[in-house]
Amino acid sequence: MSGGAQAANRQLLRRELRRERSLLSPRARRDAGFKVAASLAASGWLRPGRRIGLYLATGSELDLRETIRLANARGCTLFIPRITRARTGSMTFAPLAGSLRRNRHGIAEPTNRQRRHPSRLDLILLPLLGFDDRGNRLGSGAGYYDRALAYRLRRRSWRGPLLIGVAYACQQLQTLDAAPTDVPLDGVVTEQGIRFFTGETT
Repeated sequence: MSGGAQAANRQLLRRELRRERSLLSPRARRDAGFKVAASLAASGWLRPGRRIGLYLATGSELDLRETIRLANARGCTLFIPRITRARTGSMTFAPLAGSLRRNRHGIAEPTNRQRRHPSRLDLILLPLLGFDDRGNRLGSGAGYYDRALAYRLRRRSWRGPLLIGVAYACQQLQTLDAAPTDVPLDGVVTEQGIRFFTGETT
């Protein structure tokens, strides 16, 4: 498949997945948020002093408000994405503290100027539109996460932090063609639990 055809196919797939996700009832979305929080709470990742990157849900994305509540209660330090240069699509993370503002994409981000490179986080919970059982992730198409995490493709040893996609189970795809710049996930958490891409489920 040519690059142009693959890109068009991905855009069509994004529309289909957004539609399927939007068809979930408010109750199903709410329940999924609580189940994901429970799985993360049981994982041992939400410990005092842990530096966790996550997102503030928009549209039909799986809401992490309960996860945020639990992580704060357990003494984690939370960070969310912040666009640093729109022209180049550069993104970093900033503390989830103080006031927020809407960026050019309508997504809330901190107004503070503090920055934290993703390599200095312990865990990042990423939003996605689709994923497969090899850890390939289909995002919104803007490429912010892939650019911010591109260093992981160059490292041969520790490539931290742990990258866990957050999704509804219905977002799983049979297979997803990865682009050379796509950064794969270490695992995914859905309302059905945490799955690592070694076949293990907890």
